[in-house]
Amino acid sequence: MQLLLFLLTLSSIGGLHVQAVEEEPTQIVHYQPEQVHLSFGESVLDVVVTWNTRDNTKDSICEFGINGLEHTVKSNKPPVAFVDGGAKKAKQYIHRVTLAQLLPNTTYRYHCGSHLGWSAIYSFHTIFEHSNWSPSLAIYGDMGVVNAASLPALQRETQLGMYDAILHMGDFAYDMCHEDGSVGDEFMRQVETIAAYVPYMVCVGNHEQKYNFSHYINRFSMPGNTENMFYSFDLGPVHFIAFSTEFYYFTQYGLKQIVKQYEWLERDLIEANKPENRRKRPWIITYGHRPMYCSNDNGDDCANHETVLRKGLPILHFFGLEPLFYQYGVDVELWAHEHCYERMWPMYNYTVYNGSLAEPYTNPRAPVHIISGAAGNVEGREPFFKKIPPWSAFHSQDFGYLRLKAHNASHLYFEQVSDDKNGQVIDKFWLIKDKHGPYDNN
Repeated sequence: MQLLLFLLTLSSIGGLHVQAVEEEPTQIVHYQPEQVHLSFGESVLDVVVTWNTRDNTKDSICEFGINGLEHTVKSNKPPVAFVDGGAKKAKQYIHRVTLAQLLPNTTYRYHCGSHLGWSAIYSFHTIFEHSNWSPSLAIYGDMGVVNAASLPALQRETQLGMYDAILHMGDFAYDMCHEDGSVGDEFMRQVETIAAYVPYMVCVGNHEQKYNFSHYINRFSMPGNTENMFYSFDLGPVHFIAFSTEFYYFTQYGLKQIVKQYEWLERDLIEANKPENRRKRPWIITYGHRPMYCSNDNGDDCANHETVLRKGLPILHFFGLEPLFYQYGVDVELWAHEHCYERMWPMYNYTVYNGSLAEPYTNPRAPVHIISGAAGNVEGREPFFKKIPPWSAFHSQDFGYLRLKAHNASHLYFEQVSDDKNGQVIDKFWLIKDKHGPYDNN
């Protein structure tokens, strides 16, 4: 204090000239990892860790281990710069590291980042590569940042170890591109509390279409090298197939994508139906966003008789998926898009093919369609037709999500959980099959 008074006195009598120095603004850097999430790699014992940073750290590193963080994997590729298509052209960097050839049925701890910043330490439990075990999954679509009704229950149940994988069937955040991508960032931060602990497997929805699906393509890391649009993986006795329904509706991006996906789907189904593969993974389950059938009175395509996804492109009916899935004996077709839950009787071409009157889901003669698109959105609940079609077995407007337990080669168990009813199971059923393969109802 005395020195300050002395300097001020000198200044006042001209003995000292004090020059104000303008400080340069502080540069804020964002090296901290965020939006951490897992997915299966090309093998289910390969786990891909994906995260974002605002600024380029140049390195992408994951430290992991069973007892500590004794192993280090550094990506041999630099982070990918992703620029949002909005006015601000907001940029972020996507990091991906594959933890390859992990031990089955083992808990690993990990964190990710670089020497400029690290994430929190998370853990995940690997699965078995063979088919003789019983995976559990949570399945849903249409969950946003606002009114994410199912998020708290899914966070708790995932962290308690209830699930081996999550399937999110399109429509994320509402929408990931909004506010120059900040809505997508917030969504990915919210689901980090799920997706950092268990593989978060996704398919694309209609709300992802902005900027030619760029947010969906860049933010996720699905297997197959197809920009996350179509791929398959095996989990226990189930062969799962993900695909894009949106190719059929956003044709301004080209028709080749429909042809390419259809040809891939047929090749994948042919491979899955080879006798040795069907014995090993007898169940085939597909998941896509927009359903082929629904009972919703909202003008959506699934309420129309000639659904383009089901029948194929207009007039010539090329590349319709219902005949393809029927021909190759798909057991279950999972959908979202409609903000509701609906379970159908086994059906093909609007015809019910129950196993029997007493046991409709025992040895059914057609695929079973299930819609679970009620995880939480800002657009409201879907109305149903006043007269429900005869092929609809159960429907509900409650917010909620689906659980699947693949017990073995002959038994699948499904249950729909209601968030409105505080976790009550509002629908449940067993699907039982003594044999699997193409259907023959001629």
